[in-house]
Amino acid sequence: MLPGVILLTTLSVAQAPTNAPSGNSSQATSPNAYVAPWNEWQTGNSSATDQEPKSGEGPFAEFLQPKRETGGCCFRLYKAYYDEFFPSKKENGEEEPEKPRRAMPSPWDSPPFPTNEYQGYPMIGVPAPDAGQYPFMKAICGANTGWSDWIKNSRISFSGWVNTSGNWSTAKNNNIPEVYWIVPNHYELDQLVFKLERYPDTVQTDHIDWGFRFVSLYGMDYRYTMAGGWGSDQLLKHNLLYGWDPTEAYFNVYIPGFLGGTDIRVGRWIACPDIETQYALDNYMGTHSILFAVDTYTDTGILLTQTLNKQWTVQAGIHSGTDMAPWYKGSVLTGMAGIRWVAQDNNDSVYAWVNAVNSGEFRHFEQYGVPLGHENFNYVVATWQHRFNKDVHTKFESYYMWERNGELGGTPSLGPVKPFGGGGGDLPLIPGLSQAYGVLNYTAFAFTKNDYLTFRNEWYRDETGFRQGARGVLTSHSIGLSHYFNNVFVVRPEIGYYRNWTNPNFDNGTRNGIWVYGFDVTLRF
Repeated sequence: MLPGVILLTTLSVAQAPTNAPSGNSSQATSPNAYVAPWNEWQTGNSSATDQEPKSGEGPFAEFLQPKRETGGCCFRLYKAYYDEFFPSKKENGEEEPEKPRRAMPSPWDSPPFPTNEYQGYPMIGVPAPDAGQYPFMKAICGANTGWSDWIKNSRISFSGWVNTSGNWSTAKNNNIPEVYWIVPNHYELDQLVFKLERYPDTVQTDHIDWGFRFVSLYGMDYRYTMAGGWGSDQLLKHNLLYGWDPTEAYFNVYIPGFLGGTDIRVGRWIACPDIETQYALDNYMGTHSILFAVDTYTDTGILLTQTLNKQWTVQAGIHSGTDMAPWYKGSVLTGMAGIRWVAQDNNDSVYAWVNAVNSGEFRHFEQYGVPLGHENFNYVVATWQHRFNKDVHTKFESYYMWERNGELGGTPSLGPVKPFGGGGGDLPLIPGLSQAYGVLNYTAFAFTKNDYLTFRNEWYRDETGFRQGARGVLTSHSIGLSHYFNNVFVVRPEIGYYRNWTNPNFDNGTRNGIWVYGFDVTLRF
């Protein structure tokens, strides 16, 4: 893994000095700016000089440049990566035209930011990202055959990424409750993600359309995406550092005709409300806030999204409880509802949710032949976002969470106790009502078309330790830099200080606070 990262870094440094093209404001979920037309390199009827200017400059570009114009799938995949790291002069500075949309305009560009929309999920009236924007799909669709044309026209795409990180920490055993870089002073595989999906066309209003998403995630981060019943024995029975998780598996239908359109989703999906998400490239930084470490990760159920007009969207649904599948022993029928508003001048947005409402009782039950259980907190959460201009914006998130008769630290794991955390079986009972609440801020500044700087600050209080494993007031302060070498290769260094001002629950309860410096590297395919 590391040699590959070093090679890619070398390639990117060797490319000609150039600014990445500005992001297509119609693409809401991925940092993609330029999609090469298929016919630029899928045919070999004329010379390279006739088709496009010479790609790249310097000895690396000349050495690695493909020696022919056409070839099989592996050749096309190599060519797609080559074009990313050594773009032709014709491509530099070019922008795609704005795609039609029925939603408010994008408030900022992506890149440099991870996304170019205010929070909201799913988005209706926003054009879907190009299914052929990343190397693997370019290699498939570039075959110029009947089946490749069918794949392009179907809007079904396959993509993914590999995300690795390394950190230097003042902790010795683990960095928890800092996440996701939980193993101190190590280089680890965070995410290897494979995604098969189809976006429904929600811009048009003529016909019903459909979509789906299946996401498979392998790596250390599965410890936070995992839900009971979705292969959870890896974590809850064995306490494995690395594991596999089917993080999303849903089908959705878009129905036009009523107000701004309706989306109905059935399956397992990423929880809606948060600034931070489970996927590396959708986040502003490699690490995550203390607040995010202990809220809902995924829901399994039915979600209805109704757009009222360009400014207002309402949502409602039912699911089987926080991070639990319907067939899981601890599942419980749970309600949810949300509302999204965007200001007429497009400078402010509010996204508010009642993300889980049920009995709010910890789910105590016997599992693997011993007493265990699963967390079942209820909570409300809201985010206010403000755009100062296209290059500067800020986001404040706050939530209030409660649970009755919980356990210290949340869901117990029967697996062996490990230095990186987890294991040991059932945890001490906390009778009565437990509460946790806090506020988080992200402020981001873009200073080139490739780069942005992020400041993250938070304050959090856990009154009984039912979320953090120790009661107390916790804070964190972090700063990170993100650089897009191109559309497929991103590097993000950062540094942060994390502290519990009441009890020492960092590094297996031996420290009140820790410093963590590190970086993550992501390569798309």
